[in-house]
Amino acid sequence: MKIYFVRHGESKGNVGPFVQGPDEPLTEAGLKQAQFVAKRLESIPVDVILSSPEKRAEMTAKIISATINKPIELSNLLIEFVKPSVIVKKLKKDPEVKEIKKLIKDHFHIYGWKHSDEENFEDFKKRAIKLLNYLSTRKEQNILIATHGIFMRMLLAIVVMGEELTSREYWKFFITFSLDNTGIMVLKSNDVGLYEDSPKWELITWNDHAHLD
Repeated sequence: MKIYFVRHGESKGNVGPFVQGPDEPLTEAGLKQAQFVAKRLESIPVDVILSSPEKRAEMTAKIISATINKPIELSNLLIEFVKPSVIVKKLKKDPEVKEIKKLIKDHFHIYGWKHSDEENFEDFKKRAIKLLNYLSTRKEQNILIATHGIFMRMLLAIVVMGEELTSREYWKFFITFSLDNTGIMVLKSNDVGLYEDSPKWELITWNDHAHLD
């Protein structure tokens, strides 16, 4: 099995002054990026498309679907890291927003800590593991997934470090691994590994964005 993860195209929340929520659409540039990646994916065998229901990801999935003529299934497992609702739609430069973001960063490695209704590291990691386990049960051999950049970094960290991933290990992946809009990550299931401790998944590609060059 191969899983093709695609980050959504550029959204208004990516480039605008406000903290992004789930209903931010693609920009004109983001629509073009989605069209470029859809054209690229025409040559790749895809059985089904899974997508985050957040608008920017679903719009990207629909453009791909229209190009490769494959159905879309929405899954809440694929949403982006959930921010505190109190900061969504507020100006990024708002002092209160900056203070809440700083509090979250400063407490990120404290087990179970939350500011309010956001996901903490444990929540986020649990959801990513649940997705990978769910994908293992799918019958399709080639699945394309439209999702989000922070979530893709968490998936990458779990694939590399395993389910015992710590918050400090994840943080290194978060700040180190760059991911462009519509960048592609490819995972391959590893049913028969070369070694006893071979992981369930192998990373084949990270941030492939040749379609944008």
